[in-house]
Amino acid sequence: MFHVGSARSVLFNYVFARSQGGTFVLRIEDTDTARNEAEWTDGIMSAMRWLGCEWDEGPYFQSQRSELYAAAADRIVAQGQAYYCDCTRDALVARTGNQQLGYDGFCRDRGLESATGRALRFRVPDVGTTVVVDLIRGTPTFELSTIEDFIIVRGNGEAMFLLANVADDIDMRITHVIRGEEHLPNTPKAQLLWQALTDRPLPTWAHVPVLVNEKRQKLSKRRDKVALEQFRDEGFVMPAMRNYLMTLGWAPRGDVEIVSFETMISQFQLSDVNSAPAFFDIKKLSAFNGDYIRAMSPDEFAAACEPWLDPLWDRTVFMEMVPLIQTRVVTLADVPALVSFVFGRPETDEAAWAKTMTPDWVAGYFADVAAEFSSIAWDADALKECVERIGLAHEQKLGKAQAPIRVSVTGTTVGPPLFEALVVLGRDEVIDRLHATTKRLTAA
Repeated sequence: MFHVGSARSVLFNYVFARSQGGTFVLRIEDTDTARNEAEWTDGIMSAMRWLGCEWDEGPYFQSQRSELYAAAADRIVAQGQAYYCDCTRDALVARTGNQQLGYDGFCRDRGLESATGRALRFRVPDVGTTVVVDLIRGTPTFELSTIEDFIIVRGNGEAMFLLANVADDIDMRITHVIRGEEHLPNTPKAQLLWQALTDRPLPTWAHVPVLVNEKRQKLSKRRDKVALEQFRDEGFVMPAMRNYLMTLGWAPRGDVEIVSFETMISQFQLSDVNSAPAFFDIKKLSAFNGDYIRAMSPDEFAAACEPWLDPLWDRTVFMEMVPLIQTRVVTLADVPALVSFVFGRPETDEAAWAKTMTPDWVAGYFADVAAEFSSIAWDADALKECVERIGLAHEQKLGKAQAPIRVSVTGTTVGPPLFEALVVLGRDEVIDRLHATTKRLTAA
């Protein structure tokens, strides 16, 4: 599934490319065949399109570019900057007696030839530093003595992530790499590979802050709700999700967070991105979503609801309900529960029934209401006045008087404005439901 952190990185790349008149490139990094499934790639592209981040070039698949990586590896070997290694993890531990120690350089000067099962390691200089120029994090400096000779080609001949990425970045003329901060420790290695393969200037780096949950723990797919597709399927609308993700580490100018996408593109600067962890707050995302839903026109809202509606529901009737529910939903998935009673007899929430139907006055009150409903004007004001008047006759204020009617008609104690909903449902159906309730009450 497409992690919301990846979605935020995609957005930052896309917005930066658009703001600079650049080219947004989609590359699928699928060199690890054990973790590669076509459906996951399709999911990535579907989610990106949903966010409105259509790519200018690609998709390029690393699994189809092995010749480029082999040529890059050969060049590094020819320059004496890499060597073959047949060490296993067990052999390293046996040699050093240390489970935590990185690679000890055992094969550096053994002169091994290429062979099945032998990995290719980059020969990291013993002394010196490499400085990462990062638009978000400044200039972190790494001592080369702390970087082990890292593998660039596996023993089975497959290029590692780092070699493939650097070779692709050079070949695709990538100028800016905007990615999660978890990749920052890999960047010194990437720079060493870049300098071994070309004399072109290094790309500009920007490592965006990690996303954390309410406990300030890094978002985990095993623990937290992080799949963009899940939010989409639960009725979060694209503009709200996109706007909220853009505020995770960056903010538009002024005190207003909800702005148009065009405004974000015009204002976005990588130097304005905060390096501190960003809290992925689902409550705040929900508030954004509610705001965006309320800002829709009725027709836009109805169209957005379509995937959640029963195909058999009358769309003309649904449009009558739109003004009653649009301001009351947080996500589009909330809509069916608010309107389903209009399209068929609802199941009664027994807890709601027990709460509203037990007093002795209810049965007689229902009979009085049903009798008056049969002849009064069928509009919200007349219905409200009737219920209020009959309620007072039974020594009940409006709030108490309308609750059992809501349960009788909708099956629950919550929902759209009652009297307006009764108008949509229609006189005959409302009276039938009141009679059914009265029958149940008297039978009890």
